[in-house]
Amino acid sequence: MLARVLRLLAASLLGTSCGVLAADAPPRPNLVFLLVDDLRWNALGFMGDRIVQTPNLDRLAAHGTVFDNCFVTTSICSVSRASILTGQWMRRHGIVDFAAGLNGAAWENTYPAQLRRAGYRTGFIGKYGVGNDRETAAKAAEFDSWRGLSGQAGAFIEANDPTRTHKTARFGNEALEFLAGCEAGKPFCLSLSFNAVHARDGKPREFEPDPRDEARYADVTIPLPALATDEAFRRLPESVQKSEGRRRWNMRFDTPKKAQGILRDYYRLITGVDREVGRIVAELEKRGFAGNTVIIFTSDNGFALGDRGMGDKWFMYEEDIRVPGFIYDPRQPRGQRVGALALNVDFAPTMLEFAGVPLPPTMQGRSLVPLLRGPVPADWRTAFFYEHHSVASRIPKSEGIRTERWKYLRWIAEQPVKEELYDLSADPLEERSLAADPAHAAILSELRGQWQRASEELK
Repeated sequence: MLARVLRLLAASLLGTSCGVLAADAPPRPNLVFLLVDDLRWNALGFMGDRIVQTPNLDRLAAHGTVFDNCFVTTSICSVSRASILTGQWMRRHGIVDFAAGLNGAAWENTYPAQLRRAGYRTGFIGKYGVGNDRETAAKAAEFDSWRGLSGQAGAFIEANDPTRTHKTARFGNEALEFLAGCEAGKPFCLSLSFNAVHARDGKPREFEPDPRDEARYADVTIPLPALATDEAFRRLPESVQKSEGRRRWNMRFDTPKKAQGILRDYYRLITGVDREVGRIVAELEKRGFAGNTVIIFTSDNGFALGDRGMGDKWFMYEEDIRVPGFIYDPRQPRGQRVGALALNVDFAPTMLEFAGVPLPPTMQGRSLVPLLRGPVPADWRTAFFYEHHSVASRIPKSEGIRTERWKYLRWIAEQPVKEELYDLSADPLEERSLAADPAHAAILSELRGQWQRASEELK
């Protein structure tokens, strides 16, 4: 009895901020964070696509919590990944290009650093995506196991590889190796960042799939999005029409034959990711980790597949900023869908709460854990601020506010500034801007005020 009291007293004095839990407390969960690159929000079976084959992800989603309204605060790789790591908007973490990295106090307040300090074995595999080659290489010292790669993480199939192992499968192999090095009783956090389904820019076949998937979807005609029309393109601001998005549309979607080739390869890459997720789940089960491992799945940004005559991402339209997202917690395998607004800045706080680690005051996102365990809190966000300032020479700068019903889009690169306003309840495809409609002047003014306040408060 005395020994038990002393253990409890020691735990209370040390506190949970150092990762020390009471002797009788349940074990801290392992964490597997799966990030896909450029994955469109609805290009998965559990998000409504009836063509793509994603059985493993669909199974996890069916027994987890799916966030039907999950978004990024900036739709471009480096900025979004920095936001995921730090739980911060771009205007606070300051990553706006592909050269700068997270160092010093900025790194110490990321979820991997916080978890490692709290006793987690941390691993990173795949595309790191924040900073140049030197910045990426330096991160090897910040993880217990590092297999991170800089830039776009190389070709999908390396030219000098006689086995023709696809990069997606290689990352899956490395994930199994990481799990083989984990021990029962010591929690781990594995961050696996696929470079699929991002195009290999400039390659003859930008979305080259695993050779095992070449036959998939070959006899299927995949429909283009409803907004892949000339009319939708003509509604765009002139700066957007002349942007990098249009150049990439010309590379991929300017003929029906070319578009089908891109769409089929895109879906093949998604199915390749799904296969590796299945292997990881099987390995967790094999090693006895499955019952206490939380799996989080999302994308770093959305993706335009010809929508509005555009290719890639960047802009504040739904296809660019909306992403898939779910959390599978085997301790609560009930299966539910949540409509509350979830953001990429929320994943870091979520992982820290799962681990019992206090959130650094620098984090601006909110833990999603309450949404898994009960009704949406009364004070949960009903709007969020969006910003995109990267590669301004080719991508027009924009900011705005997205609420549960309205979207206010502000093209800050246009002179004078151009505004767009959409009632998403009546116009979910964002086809009729109401910014010039006198009947909507009050809501326009209100959202303009929200934009102004958020742009200051989030610094």
